[in-house]
Amino acid sequence: MSLIQSIPLRLRPNPARVVVRPLQIAPEPRDLNPVQNERMHRIINGVRAMEGATVDRELAVILADFGNRHREIRTVFEERFEQVAREVGLADSLSPPVRQLIGAYFCHEYSFGAAALMNPSIVPHPDQNGVPEGGLRFVLSLRAVGEGHISSITFREGLIRPCGTIEMAPEPDFAIAARPETGPGGEVRFTRHVEGMRLDETVLFPATPAQRNGLEDLRLVRFTDDDASTCYYGTYTAYSGAAIASELFVTRDFETFALQTLTGPAARNKGMALFPRRFGGDYLMIGRQDNESLFLLRSPDLHHWEEGERILVPHYPWELVQMGNCGAPIELEEGWLVLTHGVGAMRKYAIGAVLLDKDDPSRVIGRSAVPLLSPSDEDREGYVPNVVYTCGAIAHGGRLFMPYGVADTSVSFARIEIADLLAALRAPDSMDLLNDNELEWRGHERIAE
Repeated sequence: MSLIQSIPLRLRPNPARVVVRPLQIAPEPRDLNPVQNERMHRIINGVRAMEGATVDRELAVILADFGNRHREIRTVFEERFEQVAREVGLADSLSPPVRQLIGAYFCHEYSFGAAALMNPSIVPHPDQNGVPEGGLRFVLSLRAVGEGHISSITFREGLIRPCGTIEMAPEPDFAIAARPETGPGGEVRFTRHVEGMRLDETVLFPATPAQRNGLEDLRLVRFTDDDASTCYYGTYTAYSGAAIASELFVTRDFETFALQTLTGPAARNKGMALFPRRFGGDYLMIGRQDNESLFLLRSPDLHHWEEGERILVPHYPWELVQMGNCGAPIELEEGWLVLTHGVGAMRKYAIGAVLLDKDDPSRVIGRSAVPLLSPSDEDREGYVPNVVYTCGAIAHGGRLFMPYGVADTSVSFARIEIADLLAALRAPDSMDLLNDNELEWRGHERIAE
């Protein structure tokens, strides 16, 4: 029987959750209309030519249609008008209804998670007030995929009960695209700027050319610095549509967020995961520099990463194509627990684990000879079949709680006793052929109900 126990909870894509996004008006071909922004000017002039009663009537129709689907939609329209006015050089003084109606013509609804909800990570919530003894409130990050296969970052909140069950906060009715502001060095800052806006209503969208097609696979970690201060970091993949790069997510309170660039050869690859504390003044990450193996990276500078040392290569059949990390290393008394993903025949993604020495993380103490979790008959169909994948788990009360993506479509949850997991890892000096019991286990990879 598998070590993993399933938790009866599933998060699925919800097309009804929509945000208001800027509508980018495509220009006409230059040979048909050589005037820049001509279409935008035509729309603006069309609204300005309307009589006041017509403007009021059209705006009322829009507010009746969309006002109960979004928070403070008039403010959203005003903000969009200001963006459009700057873009076309409009400086005229216009009435609020005209401004809002023009703004509405340059907005659209976007179902940010209609296609998929996947690849979660999990960290302790900064607010533990009111949590029952033995419980833990958490923040869950999710990769949401919508129209055009654009990946964004969204969040859910939940509670691990003392008995080991998970209770999610109800999914909110509203979702809001956090407003980006570009700062020095290319940093992008987001703020939950709408009054009463909850964390689980917040959606972070790509904001730079390097991120144009997605913010993918955020690996969150609560980092404790040498002065005992804490900060939440997360590495993610910025995808431009043509190239990838690792970037850094930063927040202290989940009220404001920063997206920062990383430099150095290691940042050209995806799948970097930060250790939750420094080693001898250095930051440490687990990364993958050769598209198939695990590397240990060290740097005195959180934003610059050179190539590291390879510490683990694919060895067992379930990971023979390639392997990578599944989130930030978790500190235990016994060492550093790193969840891994392995790709086997038929591009089947499974999840295993590695234990690194606590004082020397370049030394492997043990690893999974067989997957902890593998796609089962019930959980193999979806946008990308035969995939289970996580971007992080959390240790609490002697158990490991792991949210994981299923077939790049939805999110499930599982737990495992940490002692049982560690006992199942194989020491490096015994990494030989699988024995009969392990082969039998591989034939029954379905998780326990």
